[in-house]
Formats: sequence, structure tokens, C-alpha cells
Amino acid sequence: MVKKTLVGVCLLFAVASAHGQSIGEKSGINSALGMSPSTQDFVTEAAQGDMLEIESGKLAQQKASDPNIKQFAGQLVNDHQKTSNDLKALVSSGKVRANLPTAMDSTHQGKFDKLNGVSGADFDKAFDDLQTSAHKDATSLFERYSKGGENADLRGFAAMYLPTLQHHLQTAENFSKNRTTQGRGNR
Repeated sequence: MVKKTLVGVCLLFAVASAHGQSIGEKSGINSALGMSPSTQDFVTEAAQGDMLEIESGKLAQQKASDPNIKQFAGQLVNDHQKTSNDLKALVSSGKVRANLPTAMDSTHQGKFDKLNGVSGADFDKAFDDLQTSAHKDATSLFERYSKGGENADLRGFAAMYLPTLQHHLQTAENFSKNRTTQGRGNR
């Protein structure tokens, strides 16, 4: 029984490694415990997040009904393209040894597809909900790595972009609060 369990755990780690992310980061255990992600996990999650933010921001610039959301979406596209370019530069320079994903994984693609499937006020709410959730995750990731990450250059990168992510989170939360306040006023 012990051998079967050990083999199962080894297989889980092998599968997670093949996907470029540890079980601790993928399952949320690292975040729940406040543990810093590995360098590979940070690079994978940051790049995946950037891809989702850029693509969902472009989509919101076309589909959002609220002009403030369209403006925020443009800011997201610009900010996350800069973050993405800087992360790619760190990896390509050799200062950070990690593999960059080239496309969204199924989780991030699923979030984008769900967003793409709605329109009008439903789109605005879905976009805001996505931004709030994604930026809570990103803020946690960047904060944890900036405090305890193993690569000094990447720690600096995480610390430098953390305030931008916190601003994005605050903006998304404000949209949500405004929507809730307006909804109460209509009753």
C-alpha cells in the first residue's frame, strides 16, 4: 500500500513538472501558506496571467458597454504587455533560468472563452469579476515572490510590478462596488 501511494505521489509530481508548475502552486497550497513560488512557477503563472490580461483587455476594448471599463482594459493591455516584455527579457538574457509558456493553458483559456461568450452588461460584470479574481491571484504571487523568491533579479521584477497589480485590483474592486451601489439605488 505504501509503495502504491509513493508511486502515485511521484506520478503527480512528474505530471506537474511536465506542465511547468508545481503541485503546491497549482493547487493553491503555496498561496494559502504564504510560501514563495519556485522561479519556474512564478514565471509560468506571471506569463499565463499576462496573456489572459492582454487578450481579455483587447476583448473588453471591443465588447464592454461601460466606457470606463474600456479605458481600464486599454490600461491593462499596455501594462501587461510591458510586464510580459520585461519578463521575456529577463529569461532571454539568462538572468532567470525558466521556460516561458507560449500559449494560455486550459485554465486561462477557459476563463477567456467564458468571458468571450457574454455581451452587454453581462460582459462588463464578467470582465470585472475576472479582473478582480485574476489580480488577487497576481498580487499574491508577486508579493510572495518579491519577499522570498530564489532569484534576486526576479524578486526585483516582482517588487517593481506589485504596485501596478495592486492598482489594477483596486480599480476592478471599485467597479464592482459601484455596480453594487447602483444596483441598490435601482430598488
